[in-house]
Amino acid sequence: MRESLSRTTNAALRERALVIRETRSAYLFLLPSLVFFLGFVVLPMVLCVFTSFFDSTMGADTQDVFVGLKNYQNLFADPIFRKALANTFIIVVVSVPVVCVFSLWVSSLIYKMRGPVLSSFRVIFYLPVVTGSVAVTVVWKWMFNNYYGIFNYLGKSTGIIHENINWLGDERFALACIILILLTTSVGQPIVLYVSALGNVDDSVVEAAKVDGATNFQLFWKIKWPAIMPTTLYILVITMINSFQCFALIQLLTSGGPNHSTDTVMYYIYYTAFKLYDYGYANAMGVVLAIIIAVLSAVQFRVTRER
Repeated sequence: MRESLSRTTNAALRERALVIRETRSAYLFLLPSLVFFLGFVVLPMVLCVFTSFFDSTMGADTQDVFVGLKNYQNLFADPIFRKALANTFIIVVVSVPVVCVFSLWVSSLIYKMRGPVLSSFRVIFYLPVVTGSVAVTVVWKWMFNNYYGIFNYLGKSTGIIHENINWLGDERFALACIILILLTTSVGQPIVLYVSALGNVDDSVVEAAKVDGATNFQLFWKIKWPAIMPTTLYILVITMINSFQCFALIQLLTSGGPNHSTDTVMYYIYYTAFKLYDYGYANAMGVVLAIIIAVLSAVQFRVTRER
């Protein structure tokens, strides 16, 4: 009895030692990534939150002054920030459902294709994703040019418009143009993901439902849609975050103009920090934006989990 207990104890100790050794080895392999993550992600996040409570310009001849919640109070009294926040929500509300619905529709049409045809569609839709954002933006800027842009040319040729429109310089059209460009550069990855997800749906279940008389809508809603829900959740979250962080298009096309009609929170953070050198105020905006994204992401996780 004692020998059996001793063997069991020794086996447990050896197993525990093995687990400790494997855990130590795993963390050693992860160490380079952990150092990078802690130094360039976690630490800046902590400093961002900390600096948001200071009047900070980070200048050599100035000293940070603790102001408590004053930056946050000024934030919601700032008409430019409220305008930027409203524009950001407009971009998110329009782009997220349109990207998801359009990507799912296209994927439903092409996922059964085989060989070079499917590959060609994947390349066509994914090309804007892998193309440099600056190159894509330059092309769109030429297309929207109010003197020789293709949109003005086609509009006047077809009689839709009678004179050139300054698409990016007119408050009525500038934000819509930004959203259109964002949509074209955002659908590539969701389409590829949906094609893979739809291709992995169990064909035997689909065929059984067809034998039972299920319609195409019932097949999609009752079988395919629940099966691709994890992919949909990922696409929703990623598309929402990318929409909230829309910056490059604004910076390269309009710089927030005209009259702040295309300002977004990300661009206003950049402008405040690197143009006005008010880092404390900019960090307060960053904290608010992070909280908004976190809350909306949590809501999406909760809703899709219940579904």
